[in-house]
Amino acid sequence: MSRPVPYIDPSRPKPRLRPLKAWKHMQNLIADKEDTKEVFYIIEALNGNSLRKGFDRFCASENGLRLLEQRRYLPDILDDHGTLATYPENSVAHAYITFMQREGLSAAGLVAESEAHESITDPYEDDLQWFGERMRDTHDLFHVLTGYGRDALGEDALLGYTHSQHGGLGINFISFVGAREVAKHAPKGVNISAVVKEARKNGKAALRIVDQDIPALLQEPIADARARMNIPEPVLNKEALRSFQEAGIDPQLVAA
Repeated sequence: MSRPVPYIDPSRPKPRLRPLKAWKHMQNLIADKEDTKEVFYIIEALNGNSLRKGFDRFCASENGLRLLEQRRYLPDILDDHGTLATYPENSVAHAYITFMQREGLSAAGLVAESEAHESITDPYEDDLQWFGERMRDTHDLFHVLTGYGRDALGEDALLGYTHSQHGGLGINFISFVGAREVAKHAPKGVNISAVVKEARKNGKAALRIVDQDIPALLQEPIADARARMNIPEPVLNKEALRSFQEAGIDPQLVAA
């Protein structure tokens, strides 16, 4: 018997909020902001039903059900730099390759980080699982399209942007605590909360990246993709980074 589309495993437990667990893993993340698996623990502990709500929005979007039926595995597409390099020079694909190679990242590496998280070792074989993985696999495309970097401020701003697109108390909590940590090191006059607020505003106004046809998006000129999706320049973030540099503070080391 074929299963309905979309299909959510009825044996899935109801999500529970676990604030103490989230706080424990937040302390670990503050100690080592590169320990990505801590992010997955915090999100699981606090995000409640936001994944389901985001999935419902995806299914109701223009291309959602078509993309769900295709069930493309994005890491294979994103890590095929040979194919992506054949796309136009000013495309999203070329910007993505440049970003990933500069940062020493891969889509497969992010998958490995998430699979180190204990609750993902035995995933549900349903469409909600696929959507959660799609959100994970598009994370670095968020960096490329929005212009927020991998420094501590850029990551916090990007989490604010992501929260506006997907909700989730866990993402909001990480962004809030992270911004407070960055503010401790910020030069005088730099308003970190304003940077994150701008990112939230931008994320709310833009089309959701997770709803896009990713193979088609990769072939678009990046300027056209940003205009079509209403993704503006991160003006306050860039101004803040200039202030860090003028003060002789390396933004890559802040809150590290």
